[in-house]
Amino acid sequence: MELRTLGRSGLEVSRLGLGLAAIGRPGYINLGHAQDLHGQYSVLAMEARAHRVLDAAWAAGIRYFDAARAYGRAERFLGSWLVLRDREPDAVAVGSKWGIAYAADWEVRARTHETRDHSAQALARQLVETRELLGLHLDLYHVHSATLENGVLEDAEVARALAGLKAQGVAVGLSVTGPGQADAVRRAAGMRVDGEPLFDVVQATWNLLETSAGDALREAHAAGMGVIVKEGLANGRLTERNAEAAFAPRMELLRREAARLGTTVDALALAAALAQPWADVVLSGAAMPDQVASNAAALEVPWDAEAAARLAVLEAAPEEYWETRKGLRWN
Repeated sequence: MELRTLGRSGLEVSRLGLGLAAIGRPGYINLGHAQDLHGQYSVLAMEARAHRVLDAAWAAGIRYFDAARAYGRAERFLGSWLVLRDREPDAVAVGSKWGIAYAADWEVRARTHETRDHSAQALARQLVETRELLGLHLDLYHVHSATLENGVLEDAEVARALAGLKAQGVAVGLSVTGPGQADAVRRAAGMRVDGEPLFDVVQATWNLLETSAGDALREAHAAGMGVIVKEGLANGRLTERNAEAAFAPRMELLRREAARLGTTVDALALAAALAQPWADVVLSGAAMPDQVASNAAALEVPWDAEAAARLAVLEAAPEEYWETRKGLRWN
């Protein structure tokens, strides 16, 4: 798989990465998540599954792995796999995130799945926790779900702490979320500490339904930031699992275009993200080894201008997209 440099972070990353949100905890919002896990929710079963998915990702050429404190035991599962498979730190690129904590106590239908704290104190605490699990493999640490509303991008103490982390050799990034993604990207791209850019990398949602951050991501990339695309499959809505009646006409369009290009719906959707010139890494959120292989087929899709034009009609208003996402059921 092609490797490229992730902006000014200097990290060498594969075009396709693996996000661990769906394999680090028993409950998640992806369509069909419960079906993937087959009711096998014990920690040992989940860790074994995570290792199988990570093995499949490695075999496919994936060399960027993305976790978070919020993803249950994802960091622990990734850390144990790195040790068991004897992956040296310079053989992989590993990112994680702070600012949100897992709170579901290994329950699928917990009252509270996550808690948010974007203070400098939370950064210090969660960094210690991440380093205990990932050690020297930690290459990139993101602010998790930074928005203009939660104020983390205005916190001078946090900015200083992140600059200090960069001085220790760990790249600094942020993930963004919600209909104001573009505004958060632009705000972060302009942030400086002691005259130097603070953020090396941005991770944002971009898919055929939600393209609103595209221009801001292009600008950030041109300014030297690495760009990671998350939720390229819209939490399963851009896969054959989406049986929503109202989505049926759009699914039929996806199937026709996938057939024309000789691929599957999921690979087609990821190919759309890979085709964006500013996208350095596109994350697969696979929860099973066969999903890794299906997602990796996106790299071979002969994406063309005709596909881009035909599928442009799928785009939704950002507010509509994020309201629908908010309503996805934890399963």
